[in-house]
Parts: sequence; C-alpha cells; structure tokens
Amino acid sequence: MITRRMLWLRVGVAVAAAAVVAIAVGVPSAVLSNPFFVRMTPVPWWSYAAWALTVGLSGVLAATYVDRRAIASATPGRAGILANVGSVLAVGCPVCNKLVVAALGVGGALGIWAPIQPVLAAASLALLGWALWRRLTALRSCPVAADGARQDRATTADFAPEGDS
Repeated sequence: MITRRMLWLRVGVAVAAAAVVAIAVGVPSAVLSNPFFVRMTPVPWWSYAAWALTVGLSGVLAATYVDRRAIASATPGRAGILANVGSVLAVGCPVCNKLVVAALGVGGALGIWAPIQPVLAAASLALLGWALWRRLTALRSCPVAADGARQDRATTADFAPEGDS
C-alpha cells in the first residue's frame, strides 16, 4: 500500500520531471517562446500536442522510479531518454537543426525532414508509452524467488492502518 507521503513524493517527482522535460524540449525547439532560440518556421499544431504528451508521459515515467521495490531492467529508462531525444528532433524547427541542414541542405530540411517530423513525433510518443507500460507492468508483477516460489510483495504490514505499525 502506498503511504500518503510516498504518494505526494511521486506527485512531486512527476511534476518536477515534467517541468524539466517541458523546458528541455520546449526551449531549444522554440515551442516555448524564449529569447535564446528563434524559430525560422512557424510551429505546426501537432508540435504542441507532441510536446504536451511528451511532458506528461515523461513525468509519470519518472514518478515510477521513486519507490524501487520492483527490480526491473533499465530498458524503460533508456527508452524514455531516447523518446525524449526523438521528441526534441520531432518538434524542432527543421531549418534550425544544423545537422539536418548540413546533411540535406535547406531545401532538404523543408522538403524531406519537415514531412518526416510528425512520424518521428508519433514514434517517440509510442516509444515513451511503451516504456511507461513496461515500467508499470514490472512494478505490478510479483517477483519470483531463486527457488521458484512466488513472493508476494504485499504483506500484512502493508494493510495495517498507519497508526498501528
């Protein structure tokens, strides 16, 4: 059972992580207006949706790491980082990305890269959703001991009122 303190800690981590991701993705891509980066093309409508979903899913994924009772692989965490990088590339200005312009030129950035960006946004959101699903599945599973016996994480102490333990 999650205590009230642990619940608020998870909410705090989710909000803090979401704020960090919002700034880390929104500022360099100029989805958030700022004096540091100027976007040379207008922000398409889907960029705001992809940015908002990335922020929300990343916050929830980060909150799942607060209580590490379930031992799970690091794959969901790495997939979450990769999805956030993909989201930055997806919502960023195609002409402002120096790597894309160096590889494809300005015409290629607008003619080839810009049409691919919504697909990249969908792929990064799908990867982030998969990472969250995998993490939540691992947290809800019951671990198996070395001898093959199932170990339930829930004990009678988990169901006792807070004042009785």
